[in-house]
This record gives sequence, structure tokens and C-alpha cells, in this order.
Amino acid sequence: MSYIQQSFSVQFEYKVFFTEHLFDPSNPVFAEFLDSRAEKGIRKKLLFIVDDGVTKHHETLQEQITAYCSSLDNYELVQDIIVVPGGEASKNDLQLFYWLVNAVDQHAIDRHSYVIGIGGGSVLDLVGYVAAVSHRGIKHIRIPTTVLSQNDSGVGVKNGINYHGKKNFLGTFAPPAAVFNDAFYLTTLDERDWRSGMIEAVKVALIKDAAFFEWMETHADELAVGEPKSLQYLIRRCAELHMQHIGGAGDPFESGSSRPLDFGHWSAHKLEQLTDFELRHGEAVSIGIALDSVYAWLMGMLDAESLERIIQLLKTLRLPLYHPLLEIEDDSSPIMAGLEEFREHLGGRLTIALLEGPGKGKEVHSIDPATLRKAVNMLRDKW
Repeated sequence: MSYIQQSFSVQFEYKVFFTEHLFDPSNPVFAEFLDSRAEKGIRKKLLFIVDDGVTKHHETLQEQITAYCSSLDNYELVQDIIVVPGGEASKNDLQLFYWLVNAVDQHAIDRHSYVIGIGGGSVLDLVGYVAAVSHRGIKHIRIPTTVLSQNDSGVGVKNGINYHGKKNFLGTFAPPAAVFNDAFYLTTLDERDWRSGMIEAVKVALIKDAAFFEWMETHADELAVGEPKSLQYLIRRCAELHMQHIGGAGDPFESGSSRPLDFGHWSAHKLEQLTDFELRHGEAVSIGIALDSVYAWLMGMLDAESLERIIQLLKTLRLPLYHPLLEIEDDSSPIMAGLEEFREHLGGRLTIALLEGPGKGKEVHSIDPATLRKAVNMLRDKW
């Protein structure tokens, strides 16, 4: 027997910029980034794809982008700024995906060019996937416009769309060239969106950083009304912890089965599907965190005081704790199917992140249905 072996590594690097009014002529952040990536003799194209929810609240955005990009050297703006539906519907529409791929082809966007997504996490997931599979990888830039995307999904390395009713069944690991968090976009968010977006900060604090969890408890009343200074600190710290995990966990592309940042997500993904995505992702994750925290307490992992603190924070932030579709009649109940779908999504054996206390996560590889049912009943009847 003979064989040839090859081994190599690829270095990825990107920055998350925190700014305000990104396309104001007096703001040089975006222009300076592009200038740092310019190449002599190569004129690069910029294709913008924008969430329609953003354009509704920022009616002059397209004109601002056009004016801003007109002064850029070595770059050419594709005049057709594409507007797409926002929310989870954008990830459920295969025809929209194909339409965007065709736009990349039509406008001759090559591997030197940039596809730039502006919007919530769902649109950024879609745009990132379009960029990643076109020409085997076009550079993409993310401009997240929601709390959830600025503190979690928009600063990560994952892209994807839903398929056959399964969350993120089609997708890639493709880091962005850069992320620009513009705080001004948060001022026009629907209350339900900015409120549910805070849950990923609760999640990462519970798994990674007890001090951050305590900070949220202290500032919960401010966060509950969207006080800008507190909200912006929450976003930055959550993004920081998220990026530290990506770079420091040794598995940025999730080759193994460990997913500590998916705490509360196994049931959340299923709830989103069962409600036909009427539940916001953050609302479903809040319910999932409450469920898994009560379950951990029933299993003797989490103490009663910590459980009460978690539940109280979620309530102060006015996040949901329960949904009727959680109900478990038997092993074939819809929510139980979420466990197998989550295992399939992970690959390998089932791995669920639970808590031993704030800032202290622990992974388990099985869930007891009877205990889980008790947890559901407690959420329904006690809180």
C-alpha cells in the first residue's frame, strides 16, 4: 500500500467595528477598511443586499450608500442595491437564494469583490451563504442591524438557510471579511426584536462568565427599557465572549459534537419550526434556557438559588418562559423530536449544554423524558 498525505492550516482574521452612522460622509471607518484591502490595478465591486425592514425605517439608506461609495478609490458600487425580505422567511425561500446567486453572476462579482449584507441575522445568514457558495467563496461583509445579530450571529463564522423545515440544514463555515456594528440601527428596532436579542447575552454569560451575568442582574431594569448605554455594553461584551469562544475553543468550524454556545437551543430550534417561526429566535431561546435550567435543577445539577436568579432575570427582561407546544405527552411528542434533530445537526452523539451554576456549564449526552416533562409542567404552572 502507498499513499500521499497532505496537511495544511488556513489562518482567518476579521475585526468587528463598533461605530455609529456608518455611511455618514464624516465617518471614515468603512472607507478605511476598504482602503486597507485595496490592490493596485484591481477595481473591486461592491454588491449590497439589504433587509427590507432596514430600508423601511431608513428610507434614505440607499442614497447614503451610493453617495458614500462614490468617493471610494479602487471600488465600484453595483448600482442595483438589492432589497430582500427580512426575518426567518428569507432563510426558508430557496427561490430567493437562487435569485441572489444569479445576481452575483449577472453583476460579475468575482473573488476580489465583496458581497455586503445589511440586516438582521436571518438575512446575514442568507447573504453569507450566497457569498460562500458562489465561485467557491466570495468575500462578504456583515452589517448587523439587530441586537441579536450584533451580539451573536453576525459576529460569528456560520452562514446558512433552512431546508425541509430544518434549521440551518444547508450552510457553511465562512468567516466574514469584517463586521460593522452600527448602534444607530438599534434605535429603530421593534421592541420585541431588541428585547429578544438580549437572550444570547444571557446565554453566553450563563455558560462562560458569571461576572457578566451578575452585571446583567444589576442592570436588568435598564436593559428592560432599552437604555442605550447598558444595551451597547451588553452587545459588546456578548460579542467579545462569542469571538473568544470561536478563536479559543479549538473547534471554530464545529467538527466535534460539543456546542456550549448552543445552550437552550435544542428545544428553541424545534419551537421555532413548530410555531412556523412566529416565535422570534431569541424568544424561543429564552424558553429553551428556562426549560434546560429547570431540568438541570431537577437533575440535581443546579442549585435552587441559581435557578431562581435565572428565571427572575428572564422575567425582568420580559422574555417568555413557556409555550404550549413544549407539552410532552409521550416520546413521540413534537418537542422530543427536536432532540434527535439536534443530534443529527451536531453529528455524532447527542451533546446538550446544561448548567451547574452561572458561568459554569456542563455537557450531558442524554435527556430523561420524564424529568423533562416535569420541567415543562413547572414552567407552565409555577412561573
